[in-house]
Amino acid sequence: MSARQANRVDAVVFDVGRVLIEWDLRALFAKLIEDAEELDWFLANVVTQEWHFQHDAGRPLAEMVPERKAEFPEHAALLDAYATRFLETIPGRVPGTDALVERLAERGVPLFAITNFGAEFWAQFRPTEALLDRFADIVVSGDERIAKPEPAIFALAAERFGHAPERMLFIDDNRANVDAAAALGWQVHHFTDAGKLERDLAARGLI
Repeated sequence: MSARQANRVDAVVFDVGRVLIEWDLRALFAKLIEDAEELDWFLANVVTQEWHFQHDAGRPLAEMVPERKAEFPEHAALLDAYATRFLETIPGRVPGTDALVERLAERGVPLFAITNFGAEFWAQFRPTEALLDRFADIVVSGDERIAKPEPAIFALAAERFGHAPERMLFIDDNRANVDAAAALGWQVHHFTDAGKLERDLAARGLI
């Protein structure tokens, strides 16, 4: 068996945020907080990525937001904006990755995704992004109440996608997620930009 055959990829599995779409809490709150220092403080202490991750992991907004309002009552209106204006944290697609998805799809490569994404926010976002129509199945952490890099979400994905981990290429911008997948036998690509991903996909004979 050649090295190429041993490393054959039967399906490609993408992360969504910061691989397919841009995501930045600052994109919303810079519209609502004029002072730069105050904005930095707010994102470091109130609506932090760590706090947001609770929703990715399955915690409902109906618990998270009132609890945070009780802690930061002076920021109640901004916390309401977090809950109702999430789409404004997504400025657009990550440059170049959408073209790679289309090229893979045109070649008939099965496409899947595993994303850390809150269930309620996913329900708002999914209908707005046609690129995701190219994916046969997407495992959403908020729906499953399991988040990357937990091994259980990769096991669930492998079962649902119907391919052995060693025959799937997992693409993610988060090193911890990539390392977790690699430890479970997946082929991996640590995403930094579409150019490097294009070269990797070409080297693997996928595009």
